[in-house]
Amino acid sequence: MILQLAIFLAGLAVLSWSADKFVYGASALAKNVGISPMMIGLTIVAMGSSAPEIVVSAIASYNGNPNTAVGNALGSNITNIALVLGITALIKPLLVSSSTLKREFPLLVTINLVAVYFLFDGELSFAEGVVLGVLFVVVLAGMAWMSLQVDKSDPLIDETNDEIPSSVPTSHAAFWIITGLVLLPVSAQFMVDSAVNIARYLGMSDLVIGLTIIALGTSLPELAASVAGVLKGEDDLALGNVIGSNIFNLLAVLGMPGLIAPGLLDENAAHRDALVMLGLTLLLLVFSFNFRGTRRINRGEAAVLLCCYLVYLYWLFA
Repeated sequence: MILQLAIFLAGLAVLSWSADKFVYGASALAKNVGISPMMIGLTIVAMGSSAPEIVVSAIASYNGNPNTAVGNALGSNITNIALVLGITALIKPLLVSSSTLKREFPLLVTINLVAVYFLFDGELSFAEGVVLGVLFVVVLAGMAWMSLQVDKSDPLIDETNDEIPSSVPTSHAAFWIITGLVLLPVSAQFMVDSAVNIARYLGMSDLVIGLTIIALGTSLPELAASVAGVLKGEDDLALGNVIGSNIFNLLAVLGMPGLIAPGLLDENAAHRDALVMLGLTLLLLVFSFNFRGTRRINRGEAAVLLCCYLVYLYWLFA
């Protein structure tokens, strides 16, 4: 048990590090070829923040654990909203001022509804996996187009520009991309195997493994990025990282089990976890653009999000 825990933690550390280096290299290379920082932020960085979940989901599906993969997608989104944004806004209230985020929220809600619809029959088919994959490509293209339409006064532009690495030689950028691509699947394999062994030892189901142990582990990079962002006054970037990650989780991460291991799923994924995810997404929308017009997630609302996460965990294990 102690050995498996050590392997899990080592795998998680390498997974997070390699995902960060992959995003670093890809962002630097994109900037070197003349792609705008806003486009890099809305596409490469947003997709890169979901890289750990995507690789873990693919590995779990390939190993015959589609419930773990689905749990990873749903659990990561629940964790991102309730735990990551809850802790972040508790440290410092989040001011929502970016017009770009206002356009991303309806997209996030729509994709949530699509995911709930696909899961509600207790099965994720290959056709649904294909639809999610196609939507992923369409949304990625839409994000690229959106980056070209951004109002020059949008505060997200400066916040994104500050985070994109500059003056990185192309050879160094390529090295980090290759390093990330090699280490991501290797570390994910060790992490998934050890997480499954730990959870089986504790008597947990495949779904709960993905919802808790793996989801929490793969969401730690978002937590670190959001806390760092809000401490630097980059509120919109902190919130944008979570929104972008959740969008790609439901398209790329949830699509993996459909493409690799389609079939029946644990019914709790649809009748409990997907609905919790949708409810938290709508709650985040209300908190971000509340009726008082403050467009701010304050500490009281952050406490509500954290309480929701704790109640959800109690529901899972009780």
